[in-house]
Amino acid sequence: MVDSEILVLVGIVVAVLLIGLVAWSYMSRRRRGNLRQRFGPEYDRTVEAVGPGRADAVLRERAERVKRFNLHTLTREQSDAFAREWRRIQARFVDDPDAAVGDADLLVTQVMTARGYPLEDFDRRADDVSVNHPVVVQNYRTARALAVRRQQGAAGTEEMRQAVVNYRALFDELLELDDAQRRAS
Repeated sequence: MVDSEILVLVGIVVAVLLIGLVAWSYMSRRRRGNLRQRFGPEYDRTVEAVGPGRADAVLRERAERVKRFNLHTLTREQSDAFAREWRRIQARFVDDPDAAVGDADLLVTQVMTARGYPLEDFDRRADDVSVNHPVVVQNYRTARALAVRRQQGAAGTEEMRQAVVNYRALFDELLELDDAQRRAS
């Protein structure tokens, strides 16, 4: 009699543990799927950088950090001024591609600061931007890598053009321009 009660009790404990394991597995998959959807290609980049076991925690920590920022949209005046400066940079590219790349990098940083992102080292800024702009953050990283090659004298004109194009992708998102506004600028 006691043996059958112990077996029933063990069976209940095993069933509860299995249900808990299935629930935990389901919630983990769901959380991972939500992160993958939210961060898009940035999720895969983070998995590659820190491994699959750590990536979810890194991205959740990043999102929590950015949530504490006082991010805001730009005023129309700020947006217009930045857009005018961008047009100046693009026009300057024809005569001085090297300076245009440096100016584009600086302008993107200024827009980020005006939006409320803290001025940190590049890697931290890119990580912070990835929370709200996960698709174009890779453009930012690529542009920055090309800008560094430019500073080392290793980038040709085509690479500098690509850097400006990549900076432009993030610039447009930071200004929150819609497609019609992008075509007009």
